[in-house]
Amino acid sequence: MLLTNMAYFLLSFVLIWFGSGLIVSSASKFSKKLRLSPFAFSFVFLGILTSIPEFSVGLQAVADHNAEIFVGNLLGGIVVLFLVVIPLLAILGNGISLRNEFDTTTLLATLGVILTPSFFVLDKKVTNTEGLTMIILYSVLVYLVERKRGIFDAKNKQLLNMKAYSYLDILKLLMGIGIVFTASHIIVEKTLFFAHTLEVSAFYISLLIVALGTDLPELSLAIRSVISGKKEIAMGDYMGAAAVSTLFFGIFTLLHNGEVLTVSNFVTTFAFIGTGLGLFYLFFQKKHFISRKNGFVMFGLYVLFYNY
Repeated sequence: MLLTNMAYFLLSFVLIWFGSGLIVSSASKFSKKLRLSPFAFSFVFLGILTSIPEFSVGLQAVADHNAEIFVGNLLGGIVVLFLVVIPLLAILGNGISLRNEFDTTTLLATLGVILTPSFFVLDKKVTNTEGLTMIILYSVLVYLVERKRGIFDAKNKQLLNMKAYSYLDILKLLMGIGIVFTASHIIVEKTLFFAHTLEVSAFYISLLIVALGTDLPELSLAIRSVISGKKEIAMGDYMGAAAVSTLFFGIFTLLHNGEVLTVSNFVTTFAFIGTGLGLFYLFFQKKHFISRKNGFVMFGLYVLFYNY
């Protein structure tokens, strides 16, 4: 039984790698044909697509009336993205440049939206009003990011030109999504299976273990994007995936039929998320560049978080 579950677990990693490759390849071609910035395209579309595992886990948690699972998974996902995945991209890719993608105002707005869920859970409850607020904040952010060389750029007429879309690329994208979704579902299931024997709170399992499992698409994209030299696609995906966690948090709060109540202490989690986002902003402000050294600093913070 144990060996069978382990085999499925390892096979899922291989499937995630293959599926993310299809997604990166087709997304790059779409952004060129549609004359969209790869970053702007990835921020919305890839950000949502690679967050399918988080969405799946969240829906199941709502159905099971276990809010701590989706709260821990979404907050843990932000920690993983900013303190593991982005540092990994900077380390392996010898730095990340965002010079042409973000101005200071848009970056601050993005980080503010990403920080919102962890702020709202400090009092151990999230109301429907706060859930609706998160959905609105994400919608406004998408407009800010996409108005320049994005889906809301009035100068771009290619979005409605059906000839710009390749059926083969669409098929590859859908295949990649399907593979990632299936593999991520297996990974989450097996992660919970292996973690169950530890008898740890559902929140902490989701925060430290499930979040790593559901962020495997982003981890795979980091490695593949470095190999292919398309780091702007990966970075757009990561910022978009972190921001879409706020959207999902709002949706799941409204679907939960009332306030989301938890018993865990979120002060430590909020402090680490806030520190991680603060470091990202400081490094970005200097040269619009996250260096390899910066990546090691941010990853060191994750090691501290994991062992805290």
